[in-house]
Amino acid sequence: MTNQEILELMARFDASSLTAFKLHTKDTELEMDKGVAVMAAPAAPAAAPAVLAPAAPAPAPAAAPAAPAPEGKCITAPVVGTFYVAPAPDQPPFVQPGDKVQKGQTVCLMEAMKMMSEVKAPCDCVIEAVLQEDGALVSFGDALIRYREG
Repeated sequence: MTNQEILELMARFDASSLTAFKLHTKDTELEMDKGVAVMAAPAAPAAAPAVLAPAAPAPAPAAAPAAPAPEGKCITAPVVGTFYVAPAPDQPPFVQPGDKVQKGQTVCLMEAMKMMSEVKAPCDCVIEAVLQEDGALVSFGDALIRYREG
């Protein structure tokens, strides 16, 4: 996890209504509590200790144009986490553009704090586009899949 990703998570956490957040990956552990942020790296061999130090904030870039909002109705991320298109890396995706799905059918997975959650279709619909890359870190409310009712 890069320092920029950590800083973005911290900003989004600060703006959210959450009071605590924990994230564990194979090389990073991040815990945030309103008013307190703790970052730690896993213990490394004595010969090569690893320390995760916060980077000095980079100067703010000129206002970058925001990504355009996707056209049509979208299934959005219910949590901050990792987006998966398939139940396992060697399995086919839950849905692909052009697929007709029924209300309640699983269309993708979200992983947050080592917990997997199924994201289901809100209605009978046709999948128009998968808007995120498999394995992408997404924020609450990010558009995942565009669909049209029918």
